[in-house]
Amino acid sequence: MKSAFDKIAAGLEDAIAYAKGDDSRGRVATVDVKAVREATALTQAAFARTYHFPIGTLRDWEQGRRNPDAGSAMLLKMIQVDPKGVERIIAKVA
Repeated sequence: MKSAFDKIAAGLEDAIAYAKGDDSRGRVATVDVKAVREATALTQAAFARTYHFPIGTLRDWEQGRRNPDAGSAMLLKMIQVDPKGVERIIAKVA
């Protein structure tokens, strides 16, 4: 059985290999941002305004130039599940 140290070391080695371009040793959890937006029937500008994303960032995500960070990915998944619910929450905290 591997020790906690061995598991951490193996994960670090995988992360370094991934950073150097070895796609076989890492996972990138992404969300299909364009599909989420299109399911809301909003334009890029309206989606960005409604959910408080910078329009340039939204475009970068949709065009694959960047991936959402963990917090943004979670918010996008929440929008996918219940867009109107997320809008109501944003209205309360904004």
